[in-house]
Amino acid sequence: MVSRSDNSAQLQGPRILMLVCVAGLTLMGLVMVYSTSSIDAVAGGRNMFRDVGMQALYAVIGIGMGLIVWKALPYRLWATNFVWVVWAISVVLLVLTAVVGVDVNGAQRWLKIGIVQIQPSEFAKIGLLLTSIYIYYMYDSGAFDPKATALAFIVGVLVPLMFLFFTQSDLGTTAVLALAIVAVLWFGGVRASIVGGVLVALLVFAAFAILRSGYRSDRLVFLDPFNDGKDGLGNGYQMTRSYIAIVSGGLFGRGLGGSHEKFQYLFASDCDFIYSIIIEELGLVGGLVVLALVLGLLVSGLRIAESAPDGLGAMIAGSATIMLVGQAFLNMGSAIGALPTTGKPLPFVSSGGSSVMASFILVGLILSVSHRSRRASVYEQRRDNLRVVKSAPAPSRARRRR
Repeated sequence: MVSRSDNSAQLQGPRILMLVCVAGLTLMGLVMVYSTSSIDAVAGGRNMFRDVGMQALYAVIGIGMGLIVWKALPYRLWATNFVWVVWAISVVLLVLTAVVGVDVNGAQRWLKIGIVQIQPSEFAKIGLLLTSIYIYYMYDSGAFDPKATALAFIVGVLVPLMFLFFTQSDLGTTAVLALAIVAVLWFGGVRASIVGGVLVALLVFAAFAILRSGYRSDRLVFLDPFNDGKDGLGNGYQMTRSYIAIVSGGLFGRGLGGSHEKFQYLFASDCDFIYSIIIEELGLVGGLVVLALVLGLLVSGLRIAESAPDGLGAMIAGSATIMLVGQAFLNMGSAIGALPTTGKPLPFVSSGGSSVMASFILVGLILSVSHRSRRASVYEQRRDNLRVVKSAPAPSRARRRR
């Protein structure tokens, strides 16, 4: 298992780096959401500032939610039965989406609550991740035996995840959550051979899911989009337009606001393919800046996980980091043609309130481990002793990676 440190100064750098990277991505997102959405808004007769205004509002709400998770909720709360409350809310949201959800572009993944429309899977993936961490924590501390652990994982994680996959046909969210669960095992100290076996099994499942579905297998055209049988105007159209945007950007781009592809040539240019527009307008330099900010998130999150005071903190910070960065790489990889398109937004950058708020919650979870990674003062100890929900003891280190 990785070493731990209680030195607050050691974590000051990673905290600052994470906050800088999040701020940079959020500001980049606001600029690019305005650049991409204003064209479609004008074409549809809407206010050109409406979408970026809503994005800014969701960002403010997300920052508030992240601050609550960071400052007000001790990370050891996620080792208590409170996790099942979060799990129940996640499952209810997924069921409601399947029953009364809104269909957008052929996928029923949205839930309308009054005038607000949310994508519950963005929040459910966090709930199911915390459930996975709790189940492994209970096993590692000896509270669950192997049978109870297997049953809890099947009922608490696997069944809801498969329900999400089949009812919403959402391979992207399924893949991101599965990757984060693998990270839970890794940071929890499971042997590398076991973690590798689980990862291989997930890759086999992903390949099976793609090949067994007609519309998913069509996305394999990303391997050669110009050879789609219609000279790039069939299933490869979206990918060819993304390539055109990237190539047109060159080294320094067409200039902010100068994209050609966002004029309703490249579908979902404000969300799934916003990275392509970033490169078109800001060039390879702009694309590398975004990549550097994402890598900064990865480095800072892993440093916080490495310095966590216990295994629970390491699993929370490490898996939340992998969930955020994994989704970012999935989005960027799809845009540049390295991966098939999955419809996952670029965290903090792509248009979409649910994604932005969920991303800030994940950052709050990571920083909550950082916040508690030093020795508490006598005043903090007294405050913690007065909490209604007591912090759980640190897990047993009996089952560590060898």
